Amino acid sequence: MEINMALYSEYIEKAAEILPKGAFLTTFDGSKVNTMTIGWGTFGFQWGIPTAEVMVRQSRFTKEILDNSMEFTLTFPLDSSMQKELGGCGQKSGRDCDKIKEFNLTTVSAKEISTPVVACKGIAFECKVIAKTEMTTESTNPEVMDKWYKSGDLHTVYYAKVLACYELD
Repeated sequence: MEINMALYSEYIEKAAEILPKGAFLTTFDGSKVNTMTIGWGTFGFQWGIPTAEVMVRQSRFTKEILDNSMEFTLTFPLDSSMQKELGGCGQKSGRDCDKIKEFNLTTVSAKEISTPVVACKGIAFECKVIAKTEMTTESTNPEVMDKWYKSGDLHTVYYAKVLACYELD
């Protein structure tokens, strides 16, 4: 399915406003669904396609699932009704609990991929990973390392083609 670039532009503008408050990054590897809270990322147009770039710490359970499935969904709540859930999904690990159940989240089927979307009044993006880069201490500015990576738990940056984007009710 060809993505509507006018809608993509509209949705990424809204997503950029919402992202600092948190969004759900959901993964599914065929057996386990996991979601986590993200507050960093970008959207753009690279390699002739609409893209999303997300950062997942190398210690995260989400990274394990994402590396197996190479797809994810992003859900950006349009109001504050999901703040408690975003907070909880950012603090607990899917290794230790089923966050979908623990935080009473509902998911709906995605249109283009097997990973579901967190259901809420919001904007959804369905993404297929096309490249990834693991950050290293050698390739990262020392000021950034000192501010964000004192523990040494660096991110992997995932570059993904946006296959679909739409509003959720």
